[in-house]
Amino acid sequence: MKTRANAAQVLFLVVDQGQSLSAVLPAAQQQVAVRDRALLQELCFGTLRWLSRLEAIAGQLMSRPLKGKQRPLHFLLLVGLYQLLYTRVPAHAALSETVNACRLLKGESFRGLLNGVLRNVQRNQEELLSTVDQQDSSRYAHPVWLIKKLQAAYPRHYQQILEQNNQRPPMWLRVNVRHQDRQHYLQRLEEAQIAVAQVDEAGSGICLLQACDVELLPGFADGDCSVQDAAAQRAAWLLNPQPGDLILDACAAPGGKTAHLLEQEPQLAGVIAVDADAQRLLRVGENLQRLKLQAQVLHGDASQPDTWWSGPEFDRILLDAPCSATGVIRRHPDIKWLRRPADIAELVALQAKILSALWCKLKQGGTLLYATCSVLPEENCEQIRAFLCSHPDARLVPLHAGDTEQTPGQQLFPGDGNMDGFYYAKLTKQ
Repeated sequence: MKTRANAAQVLFLVVDQGQSLSAVLPAAQQQVAVRDRALLQELCFGTLRWLSRLEAIAGQLMSRPLKGKQRPLHFLLLVGLYQLLYTRVPAHAALSETVNACRLLKGESFRGLLNGVLRNVQRNQEELLSTVDQQDSSRYAHPVWLIKKLQAAYPRHYQQILEQNNQRPPMWLRVNVRHQDRQHYLQRLEEAQIAVAQVDEAGSGICLLQACDVELLPGFADGDCSVQDAAAQRAAWLLNPQPGDLILDACAAPGGKTAHLLEQEPQLAGVIAVDADAQRLLRVGENLQRLKLQAQVLHGDASQPDTWWSGPEFDRILLDAPCSATGVIRRHPDIKWLRRPADIAELVALQAKILSALWCKLKQGGTLLYATCSVLPEENCEQIRAFLCSHPDARLVPLHAGDTEQTPGQQLFPGDGNMDGFYYAKLTKQ
């Protein structure tokens, strides 16, 4: 009962108050029993994943939506619908626990309403789903503006992107090759009876058959592995650090790519990790400490490098640019409902500003790797195409056969190779 009420409160803070799920969920998990924390996470993630579909179903059965102080009860209803439609929670438990949670949300008088709606869905599930799924926004559980944008960019497979966004993400590990090679760590996973689904041919990644608590991973506390999607792991080997290089990791938090660069090449002259978010920057230090690695961590705005860097020019720069994060929606389903159409133009302008500013800090012959976890062309190939036109000293380093100045970079879509959606473009300074 308390778990459902807490889930409703989290959803209210995310959807109505605009807070991120990663910011509010941890505090909510501390308020429930340890055994219920996984369920709370499942209810929050799942309800956000299918939010517009669940709201469309509720709208079919209610004369008017719950508003004002009743909004947490609205989200409690959606939590109940999610349990009935998408989980293995027995229907009687989903119904009783959800309805009883009304009391914890000071909505005792709404018990009858929630009970009636949930039982109606239980009886008429197929008919209700058939009706609401006539609208793409309900069928694919994405906002209309994002569906239209993806359809315009990828008319032949936008539906696949939408469907992948609603899948549960896999759990990828990155083996710390300073400690052991991947084959050795695979043996340790086998001894720990943790099943592996696949390995990343391009690097040191391992995909688990089923996600597990990091405390169960062999040697995690000692820095023998990290959790990082295989698409994000590509950054380090695409940048290809060499002994003696001075490297800048811009927009570095939470530090996964910083650590990977240091793991991959122990003989670097140094790595500078900079980020504008002081709170997230703390995690860079925590990750480096666990992995027993060292980097210079700076708090600063990547678009104004002169305010935090007066040292020599960099041999290599990794720019993991601020973006819409539309390639990692399956990991962060709240992105669908927090992002706004106007955000994209603002992000594109910021990306261009950072690119130009950091280009001035790259030495001649140096390499810059531009990365986003977006699937939107204006943040990716269109951004790099414009940069190449405005910077005659920039040259594109092809990452695949179709990587040309007209269609620069490599776009990965959610689900490609069981990875997240990501974009990379590699540039050298002439």
